[in-house]
Amino acid sequence: MASTCDSAAHMIFTNGRLIFPDGIRDRLELAVEHGKIANVRRETGAHGEEVVDLAGNYLAPGFVDLHVHGAVGRDTMQATPEAFRAICDYHASGGSTSLLLTTASAPLEATPKGFASPDYFGVVDVLNAVRQYRSSVRQIAGVHVEGPFIAKAKKGAQREEFICEATPESVATLLEHVDVIKRITLAPEVSGALDAIEHFSARGISVSGGHSDAWEEEARAGFDRGMRSVTHTFNCMSSARRRGVHRAAGLLEFALSEPEINCELIADGHHVLPTLMKTLYRAKGAHGISLVTDATAGAGLADGSHFSLYGNDCVVEHGVCLLADRSVLAGSASRMIDLVRTMVRDVDVPLYEAVAMATLNPANAVGLKSKARLEAGADGDLVVLSPDLNVLKTFAAGTLIYEMTKLE
Repeated sequence: MASTCDSAAHMIFTNGRLIFPDGIRDRLELAVEHGKIANVRRETGAHGEEVVDLAGNYLAPGFVDLHVHGAVGRDTMQATPEAFRAICDYHASGGSTSLLLTTASAPLEATPKGFASPDYFGVVDVLNAVRQYRSSVRQIAGVHVEGPFIAKAKKGAQREEFICEATPESVATLLEHVDVIKRITLAPEVSGALDAIEHFSARGISVSGGHSDAWEEEARAGFDRGMRSVTHTFNCMSSARRRGVHRAAGLLEFALSEPEINCELIADGHHVLPTLMKTLYRAKGAHGISLVTDATAGAGLADGSHFSLYGNDCVVEHGVCLLADRSVLAGSASRMIDLVRTMVRDVDVPLYEAVAMATLNPANAVGLKSKARLEAGADGDLVVLSPDLNVLKTFAAGTLIYEMTKLE
């Protein structure tokens, strides 16, 4: 893997196969000027130093990952520019050009005294750090606040002692950072959550239901107040169960049945097996799914490596991250290209639809209007893919940020 920062004021990408949300097209070229796509046109036979010959490979919009905690031993909650850079550099190798750095359930204001991992900070510290450093790390598109307003019964690898109600005071604290927060995950049934959903969505923050034990009417109430996504579908969410003599739906079935709900999916082959992914695809179609890595600090580490998830000891094993006691999954070790590949190979999704799930759908879900499009005026965020779906090059705003080496 190699990271670079080569750039040109004018670039023409030619001799490739361009991936759009509705199909793959040949004999087109794409021009980038000053970091923006200038136009997409028929091939002109252009040549020169500014021409990128794609050699018949695919050209797609850069991937948009709405849910990523870390990589290569670094975590968003460390709140340092070095951590943010390491995370973004690693995920550029998977084609990601826009990331929502994702927090864990933690104190909002500061870590408690005596906390076992002093290198980790409170949520507000992370938000302030992202505000300070995002201009120097071009892939940072904002923050996804996951927790602490979630259900203890569905905590997964989140730390139970930091889970809390959505009080007016805590919601107001987060609303002071609407310039940074793009998405928040909460459980619609927890105390104060419905008012919180309304406040967050009114300020342009995407609200996603997750880590939730909601009944269908509680999920519907969240939807009525502005919840339009669910977090890592099938994982840490309620599903159909008996209530008295009846079988009632949970958050999962509500999300499957409601056309306006966009479903995150960790398509790493571990969190959700192919039959369930096929079920989701049949229910939601190509436009209702957003691929997310939910990658934690174990991504990019060798099997057997240990890492911390906000003080929880975790391990990488057989390509997935687990709590060290192997009781639950602790995020993924995947990059976005791994998810796209799984959708194509294991779920039989056409490549152009899988790419839409990694680009246009997540960008639309959080209002990134200049991202994930091969069209004039969009950001020059691009990924070059080989026929066997390896990332060859990644560009952010027309700047080369990753190029595969012969050693990989």
